[in-house]
Amino acid sequence: MAHVKIYSTRICPYCVRAKQLLQSKGAEYQEVFVDSDMALMKEMMELSGRRSVPQIFIGEQSIGGFDDLNALNQKGELDALLDA
Repeated sequence: MAHVKIYSTRICPYCVRAKQLLQSKGAEYQEVFVDSDMALMKEMMELSGRRSVPQIFIGEQSIGGFDDLNALNQKGELDALLDA
């Protein structure tokens, strides 16, 4: 399985939904909390070009947020990315 990284905060409902979707696929992920570390927030913004959470990366590819992840799943493209 591909390495998955999620930049999130502890109170983000979309972060929870993204993690639930990944768990339903059997994907393991690394969670990076940006709500208490401005250096990690800056890292997330530099990598993704976005300020909102979650920001999800599969391998080196920036997926975006939960809506983007869910859209990939609905199109049937998420499994192939996770299996890469």
